[in-house]
Parts: sequence; structure tokens; C-alpha cells
Amino acid sequence: MPLLTPLRFSWRRLPAAGVPVKNLGLRTVASGASSPSGASPKAFNIFDRDLKRKQKNWAARQPEPMKFDYLKEEVGSRIADRVYDIARDFHLALDVGCGRGYIAEHLNKEAVGKFFQTDIAENALKNALETEIPTVSVLADEEFLPFRENTFDLVVSSLSLHWVNDLPRALEQIHYVLKPDGVFIGAMFGGDTLFELRCSLQLAETEREGGFSPHVSPFTAVNDLGHLLGRAGFNTLTVDTDEIQVNYPGMFELMEDLQGMGESNCAWNRKALLHRDTMLAAAAVYREMYRNEDGSVPATYQIYYMIGWKYHDSQVLILITFLPVLMFPFSFYLFTYGGGFFFLI
Repeated sequence: MPLLTPLRFSWRRLPAAGVPVKNLGLRTVASGASSPSGASPKAFNIFDRDLKRKQKNWAARQPEPMKFDYLKEEVGSRIADRVYDIARDFHLALDVGCGRGYIAEHLNKEAVGKFFQTDIAENALKNALETEIPTVSVLADEEFLPFRENTFDLVVSSLSLHWVNDLPRALEQIHYVLKPDGVFIGAMFGGDTLFELRCSLQLAETEREGGFSPHVSPFTAVNDLGHLLGRAGFNTLTVDTDEIQVNYPGMFELMEDLQGMGESNCAWNRKALLHRDTMLAAAAVYREMYRNEDGSVPATYQIYYMIGWKYHDSQVLILITFLPVLMFPFSFYLFTYGGGFFFLI
């Protein structure tokens, strides 16, 4: 899939238009199995999953949560576009870490017959966005999906997997619940996300306090993502990156929006409190280093998009090689999957 061009938004994006007033989907809440510690055995315990659940629940309880949905709605719409690119209907789909349902709202019932939506935050499930697709909401951890093997035709996930402690296990769980010839389409934050904020805080804290602590959570490198997908059992992988840049009045408005998204840091090694003068210095550094001509400051969100298929005997790989003639001096792969065609230059 071609690399998408960066987008530049105003600092608070309005909710997407065209959402039906009345919810036509059936939504119930069920409980899924989860580890008491929030991490699977032998996993690195990097994130406080209980704190992340509280952060997401708090964000979903706010009077106007849609004020902070602009980024997740945008990425959710791009995941939906990738679903529409596949020439088939999906009778049963699963959204892992759905939040308020940012993917389902951009899909219709002709593409997906029924949607299961899972998240660790019960308030996010209760306050889900409207969709015409019949949905079932399941309270479950991304690392402990309470579904049988070979259940879903499609699994999607948008901006959730960067908070799991055991990403290999989460990907294995997704592969497990997919039917043969099923597809996983996901998106997660990349390593350059919020580099402006990270640099500003580090410089200010080093100057004012003689050292710095991590204030932006660690992210997976794109080189590792393909390996993890392959290790989980997926084949015919596609991984591409994109950047979305959002402009804010200042650093404090950015941090307010991150809290409203439920995206505050929950790493165990985070520093609980920053001194006021350090925060003010960081805001000044941010503005001095990255200020736009109109006085706003940018924040960069790097997004990794991934597509992986579960193996089935009907999958065919055809390699077509063109001779180096005038108009076609290249080779490309043609992947065929049950009537859907994918080209990789």
C-alpha cells in the first residue's frame, strides 16, 4: 500500500459528520478473562495496565469526549479505508482495543455483518460512537481475548496495541481467533511520535534538575513490527508508516488533549511529578525550537499501519516479471486472495 502523505490539522478536530442520530446496532456488555496483573507470564511489565484502564475510563466519562477524538477518528477512518480496499464481505469482525468504536463508525453493514468490540475500559464501551453495524461490546484485555480459535473473518485494531506489555502474545491471540484466510489490519503509534514533546521535556529537565526521566512512553520500532507479525504466524505482510501533524496553541494544550484521549503515560518508570519551573521551561523550549509562523506549535504522531493474513491453502502467490522495456522497467508481485488483488511494487 502506498505511503500516505502527511496531514496537518487544526489543534482540535471536530467530530466526523454523517453519524446517525439513532444507534441501529445492538450493544451489550460482557466480561472477558484477564490476568490479574495485566501482563502475561514472562512478559516485560512496562506499563501499569490498571492505571491505563483508569485513564481511558476517565477520558470516556468527560462531558464532551468528542473534543479529543480527532486523532483516533482520523486513524480509524484510514483503517476502514483499508478494509474497503479488500474485495470481500466480512461476516464477523473483531475490534481489539476499540475505545469508543473509532473504526466501526466508518464502516457499513455491507462490508461487515457483525462487529465484536473489545476494550479494557468499560466507560469507553458504554459511550461508544454510533454505527449501523450490529455490535457486541466485550470487556477484555488485548492480551487475553476470550474467543475461540478460527472465529473471525477480520480483526482490526487502532491505536491500542502500543500500551500492551506483551505485544508478541497480543498478536498471537489475534492470529489465533482469525479464521484461515482471515486478515488483520491494525495501526499503532511509531517511535517518532511526540518527538517534539520528548525533546523539550528532556532538555528542560536536564537544565533545571540535572537529569531527566522518561515522560513519553516507549514505542515499537518499525523494523521489529514485521518480525513480530511473522513470529505470530501472519504471512503476506504489509507495514507502512505515516505521519499526522497537529498544531496546538502550546505545550500545555497538547498535554491536556493527550489526557483527554486517555493517552497519558502509564509506564511504571514514569516520574510522578514535574516541578512547575521545569514545565514552564519545557514549554518555552518547545515554542523556541518548533514554533510555526502563526505562533502555534506542532506535534507529530507517527503511525504504523500493518496488514497480515492467516494462511489458507487457497492463497496464491503469482510473480509477474516484466522485461525492461520502455514503460515497464520493473517487477512486481500480484497477490490474490479470494477475489481481492493486492499489488506490491
